[in-house]
Amino acid sequence: MENDRMQMEQAHQKELTIGAVEANLYALLFVLPILLLFGLPYVLIWHEKFSLSNFTAFMDAWSEWLLLSPLMIILIMAVGVVLHELIHGITWSLFCKNGHRSIRYGVMWEFLTPYCHCKEPLALRPYLLGAVMPAVLLGFAPSVYGIISGSLGWLLFGLTFTLAAGGDFIMIWMLRKESKESFVQDHPVKIGCIVYAANEQKYEKSPVKA
Repeated sequence: MENDRMQMEQAHQKELTIGAVEANLYALLFVLPILLLFGLPYVLIWHEKFSLSNFTAFMDAWSEWLLLSPLMIILIMAVGVVLHELIHGITWSLFCKNGHRSIRYGVMWEFLTPYCHCKEPLALRPYLLGAVMPAVLLGFAPSVYGIISGSLGWLLFGLTFTLAAGGDFIMIWMLRKESKESFVQDHPVKIGCIVYAANEQKYEKSPVKA
């Protein structure tokens, strides 16, 4: 750990940040690929479910529940958002010197955006692992289960929380050119991170602020 600290003190420091509105706009770029990735296999495998009779039966079965339980839907979404941030925090804490004490949770009220902040610098790979885990557990896994089982409900759940990880995908994309020897720390006040690279790297111009 002491060696890691010394390396960061000697490292080239670079900020990778993005505005909240800009992040939401870029997240829209992931919508179509995600829908095709999981929706297309479901349609190809379970195409018979999309007949008029089956669609009508599905709507009849769910319409009453959807109309009578809007609070339940809101609750499910709220719990999913909380779990999303907890998964970030728990995964990152496994690699933190101070464990979960190095994790901070909060909400950017001006954008109604919850966040999980890791106060310790982490090696690139553990940082990326923590960034992608909510999408894997809440998005990819339910979507795949929905495709295998034919459950449209699980597929929609998985698609929802895969799309909800759009900001995480942006962060992973922003870090795609960084060396595996780099360390990454969440930015204390902005959306983004600080990269500590042992060797200064050249970057192509991008719409992301650096």
